[in-house]
Amino acid sequence: MKIMFAAGGTGGHINPALAVAGEIRERYPDAEILFVGTKDKMEAKLVPAAGFDFTTIKISGFQRQLTPENIIRNIKTVWYLLTCGRRVRKIIKSFRPDVVVGFGGYVSGPVVRMAAKMGIPTAIHEQNAYPGITNKALAKQVDKVMLTAAEAEKYLAPKNPVIVTGLPVRGEMLRADRDVSRAELGIKDNQKLVLSMGGSLGAATINNAMLDIIADNVNNKDLYFLHATGQYGLWFPDKLKEKGVDHENTPNLEIREYISDMHRCMSAADIVICRAGASTLSELQAMGKASILIPSPNVAENHQYHNAMALVNKKAALIIEEKNLTREKMQELFLSLSEDDVNRKTIELAAKSMSTDDAKEKIADTVISLIK
Repeated sequence: MKIMFAAGGTGGHINPALAVAGEIRERYPDAEILFVGTKDKMEAKLVPAAGFDFTTIKISGFQRQLTPENIIRNIKTVWYLLTCGRRVRKIIKSFRPDVVVGFGGYVSGPVVRMAAKMGIPTAIHEQNAYPGITNKALAKQVDKVMLTAAEAEKYLAPKNPVIVTGLPVRGEMLRADRDVSRAELGIKDNQKLVLSMGGSLGAATINNAMLDIIADNVNNKDLYFLHATGQYGLWFPDKLKEKGVDHENTPNLEIREYISDMHRCMSAADIVICRAGASTLSELQAMGKASILIPSPNVAENHQYHNAMALVNKKAALIIEEKNLTREKMQELFLSLSEDDVNRKTIELAAKSMSTDDAKEKIADTVISLIK
């Protein structure tokens, strides 16, 4: 059995593919698995570290803002698209896969498209509720289209019926115990843990919103705030001091740059304030967490908004768009969760009802079913 995965760019594309590859390897230890990516993105580190073979092609994505620098980048992208076909064909002919699976990122396009052209069974997995351009095009060509959210189907024109699989969640997230996590973090039984973050780099919008939320609510000792500023938010503690909050002398407040133990922090949390990336939302669902989602508007096709609305429409999360974000509106949403236990519990149950705990198994089953 030989399976080729094409995934790259971000952890949201790579980690689900690695989870599925790991599931297949557990079932079939002799399976040969090859990942195709780029040499300068996350996959170049994550894939070999996970113990899978890895090879590269030269490809990049189009830049939507037409600055002089981006126009040059787009010209290079066109050149890469025109010239990478020979390299992709060589990789496929050499490896001779039984099936090729694309998990997103611009590397998926040329690899999956070439495999389909060569008559090899193909599949794609779309993480977002609003599909990206690459998967919209590939859906018309591949044998199987798998979705995280059923809402994505209306934007696609697949040649075969779609399969809603959900998105794999890291095992450590599923195994995390709330009571153990709270004890390890030093959270008291009567305290509600408010977890907030904007990603590894940080999100200025979320940092600024949390300045006000913390300043307005930190005197409530029944709340405990854990906020991650991100790499570009190291100014946060100084700004908080300007608002009268000294984090070093506030026992129910912890500020970090990055959360390396997300399984512990999220399992312990009562309220989560964050972006709306597909992986994060799958974790919120799997752990049954009430959340306030602030989708990033700076992503392709505004897909985080669509991701968030898939939960909001089922009363499984609250949302506030950046364009509507005010101190008063944010405080209103926050209090609706921190002070109304019934409302929070209702949202938690709705989120949990949307979870798909066997996503990697479903995707693995679909991939294997294509092997002749």
